[in-house]
Amino acid sequence: MRILALDIGEKRIGLAVSDALNITAQGLETLRRTSAEDTLKKIRALIKEYDVSKIVIGMPFNMDGTEGPSARAAGEFAAILRKDTGVTVEMVDERLTSAQGERMLLEADISRKKRKRAIDKIAAQLILQTYLESHVQKDSSR
Repeated sequence: MRILALDIGEKRIGLAVSDALNITAQGLETLRRTSAEDTLKKIRALIKEYDVSKIVIGMPFNMDGTEGPSARAAGEFAAILRKDTGVTVEMVDERLTSAQGERMLLEADISRKKRKRAIDKIAAQLILQTYLESHVQKDSSR
């Protein structure tokens, strides 16, 4: 059973999935947000395709730890996903993942146009890898 990570933005959702052993995160694609039903349909298809048992969603807290509009929107989307899919959904602090992903892409000398397309997927991958390192791998060492 794999874990799916979502980096939710206003226009796009970055996606990443764990390997079967929940050790590494692989970036998938970036979904362009259209209708809520279409977005949910695509996520349900990914859950089935990758045999997903859990979803982690990046929670974009403000730097002072408070919830702003983006964090509230992510929380609302998580509630919809829980109800719609029946899959466990966890929120993960994602502060700085987009900035970290942007730095990685800059260091790799990726063009601005390609960075814009890749940043959401990279952020989802960073969210998932951080989650795996702090939760799943720790649990397996017990």
